[in-house]
Amino acid sequence: MPTPPYATTYLAAELRLPTNWLDYTILAIYFVVVLGIGLAARRSVKTSLDFFLSGRSLPAWITGLAFISANLAATEILGMAANSAQYGAYTVHWYWIGAIPAMVFLGLVMMPFYYGSKVRSVPEFLLLRFDRAAHLLSSILFAFAAILIAGVNLYALAIVVEALLGWPQWVAIVVAGAFVLAYITLGGLSSAIYNEVLQFFVILAALIPITVLGLKKAGGWGGLTDKLTATHGQNFTSAWGGTGIGSANPLGANWLTIVLGLGFVLSFGYWTTNFAEVQRALSAKNLSAGQRTPLIAAYPKIFIVFLVMIPGLVAAALVPKIGTSGSGLQYNDAIPYLMQELLPNGVLGIAVTGLLAAFMAGMAANVSSFNTVFTNDIWAKYVVRGREDAYYVRFGRLITVVGVCASVGTAFLASSFSNIMSYLQTLFSFFNVPMFVVFIVGMFWKRASAKSGFWGLLAGTTAAMVNYFVFYKKGIISIPSDQGANFVSAIAGFVAGAVVMVAVSLFTKPRPAQELQGLVYGTLPQTPSGGTPTPGMSEPPAEGDDAWYRRPALLGWGAVVLAAACYIPFSF
Repeated sequence: MPTPPYATTYLAAELRLPTNWLDYTILAIYFVVVLGIGLAARRSVKTSLDFFLSGRSLPAWITGLAFISANLAATEILGMAANSAQYGAYTVHWYWIGAIPAMVFLGLVMMPFYYGSKVRSVPEFLLLRFDRAAHLLSSILFAFAAILIAGVNLYALAIVVEALLGWPQWVAIVVAGAFVLAYITLGGLSSAIYNEVLQFFVILAALIPITVLGLKKAGGWGGLTDKLTATHGQNFTSAWGGTGIGSANPLGANWLTIVLGLGFVLSFGYWTTNFAEVQRALSAKNLSAGQRTPLIAAYPKIFIVFLVMIPGLVAAALVPKIGTSGSGLQYNDAIPYLMQELLPNGVLGIAVTGLLAAFMAGMAANVSSFNTVFTNDIWAKYVVRGREDAYYVRFGRLITVVGVCASVGTAFLASSFSNIMSYLQTLFSFFNVPMFVVFIVGMFWKRASAKSGFWGLLAGTTAAMVNYFVFYKKGIISIPSDQGANFVSAIAGFVAGAVVMVAVSLFTKPRPAQELQGLVYGTLPQTPSGGTPTPGMSEPPAEGDDAWYRRPALLGWGAVVLAAACYIPFSF
């Protein structure tokens, strides 16, 4: 599904913000607090489990907010606002279909496997379910993708800060990279998670004033929709208008590709196997808290769409020619334009701090997951094995430095792509979708052999890349947009991975049944009472811990129903 050209180099020079000493004071206070959290978290880091997974000791509400904050990078904030300015209410699909069902599936179905097996990473689960070849390949692919995605956040930050504040790009890159490096190196995952909780509230403090003041300036919701209907047509404020099969629309996608391509393949591939997100749930204090982590995150995710969509709609209403040659503004300028037009000093400082916090949250999530996978899944298992625990903590800190430096390099690689949001979706179709098909087949089909994991992952990744770089880029098949090509690549990767896994499994021996306990649906270990718990259900609650808001199933289905209900006002 297409997103707007995220050509950050096109951010209008006239968007320079009128910041003063008050705004910079707020920014400085934020950076001091960030480092303070890192120093405080350092005292709790005594083992590698503390450094990489916070000792599996954090409460669900902390990990839940960190989970959503890790996803709420500024590339999403600016990109989805731009998406709304160009395409209107279609943006809601990325949240209510493209996130909530997958987050609920992760919490109810997959977390019992992840948490119950006591793995430290998503690739490590593939080692238990398949073999070393699948584990090593998935570890390398994930580590590579994590650095690329961290670089996207860092580059986007540099460009936006240069446009809004006048800082040179290299200054923004060095400053942001140094602060992320400092607090992750000091306090490990705990530092990243607690900073992500802080960043979540700072991001909201930045977006809420923009949304409220923007709506007021546009004449309220009624005035906004009237303006947009007059200038952009009836479908601009409708989620499903023009998405019938055979109908032409700017998205280049119909309801079927939205539901299957975005709602299943891409979203499930991202939310259920992306270790940058799953790592937050694995750091929870018990299985119930681990399950509730993505479910708690689902509730703010349902409503955050309004904080990124409405500013984009307001920008489209106030500047009807935004993104065209008749305007000096690109779609990407929607949020910066409203910041300049609406926010007084002080509030402006909070908004700038919120943008920086969002970029740093996205980068930190990928760097912290990178150091965990590289240390535990590559270095400790294939390079230097059997060393004392303190050695791997030291190496984890060292590889964090390497990861941040590599992110600086990939930040400039990202500059060669005119559409950063499309670039991110392309990476997800290459790396997350093939891993998802391997997980889903391995979890639900006992016959899947140890060898099938490696070949399925390789086939899925290759098929997605071939579709994108050969069939689409060379014009062999006609797809309306890069994002549409990402959808097709994701589907191709999913189908190819599944077919190859089935074929390989039919010609190789399955794993012995006793080796699959707790790794395949229906084979969870026996409970002390002798019964077999159903996958997707948490362990029996402790005495006094059975409140309705602690029940994963109730939380999960509640999120799905609420997300579905949100579609009603946008469907007519």
